[in-house]
Amino acid sequence: MLSALLALVGAALHATTWQPGPGLEQVPIWPGDVPDALPHPPPESVGSDWPKVSHVSVPTMTRYPPKGHNTGAAVVVFPGGGYQILAMDLEGTEICDWLTSRGITCILLKYRVPNSGPTWVDNHRYYPKVQTALQDAQRTIGLVREHAAGWGVDPHKVGVIGFSAGGHLVAAVSAHFQHRTYTPVDAADRLSSRPDFAMAIYPGHLWVHEDEDHATRNENDLGLRPDIHPTADTPPTFIAMAEDDHVDGVEQALAYYVALHKAGVPTEMHLYAQGGHAFGLRKPNLPVGRWPELAERWLRAIGVLSH
Repeated sequence: MLSALLALVGAALHATTWQPGPGLEQVPIWPGDVPDALPHPPPESVGSDWPKVSHVSVPTMTRYPPKGHNTGAAVVVFPGGGYQILAMDLEGTEICDWLTSRGITCILLKYRVPNSGPTWVDNHRYYPKVQTALQDAQRTIGLVREHAAGWGVDPHKVGVIGFSAGGHLVAAVSAHFQHRTYTPVDAADRLSSRPDFAMAIYPGHLWVHEDEDHATRNENDLGLRPDIHPTADTPPTFIAMAEDDHVDGVEQALAYYVALHKAGVPTEMHLYAQGGHAFGLRKPNLPVGRWPELAERWLRAIGVLSH
């Protein structure tokens, strides 16, 4: 009887939605119906061994206030997970701990998954008709600007950082800001969704040839996929990636850098020999572990942080 009860409790805990740490509030980003919502989504769930979040149908944001001195800067964080799940610790809470320790307000976005952006379904590339993750990203940036005064944020220092699929979301929201990709619902949607700066860390789903056969694809063509069109108005961008990334491949970063350069966007890119994929902040003993320090220097160079 006891073992059965414990099993039921464990199952219930496993099925609960992801929750932030003590003293932090997770709030829905949409005031009513979620646009382009699935009719009967499965319940959200959290992995039992690590905070892998699946089946997010009600996107939320959690604000992490800066620790110590408030620089006035804010960063919206897009965890990765292939647009299938969200790595809420490695590419979420751990990133917020780093940012807030530097006096930056962090907004962790739990955006909709699965299939909310370019991904793999049944061993084939899948492009949704509506990229609902982009809707959630646009909405959240507007909300940060709406709450800027109350949160001690400079509305002209609102940036984004994303990892893997979240890196693609960084590129998408950096390119698609002239118009909302959903019907505006309130005053927050009248504010700009353009990030003031962007950081794409081991981004994926960008290179036009990524799905082609390795033996025959044109490795010299570093074109971008058609949904990403950088322009001169795309925000200054920081890119970091490892050359031995065998999940997305270094061509993703190279293709994005080339397109940004051609568009005249101030861009800084750092490539490392080792690091693999999904290194986050967890490779401190390799050169790739220095990317946060370089990102901070870059933020100072572009005027987001003071010297």
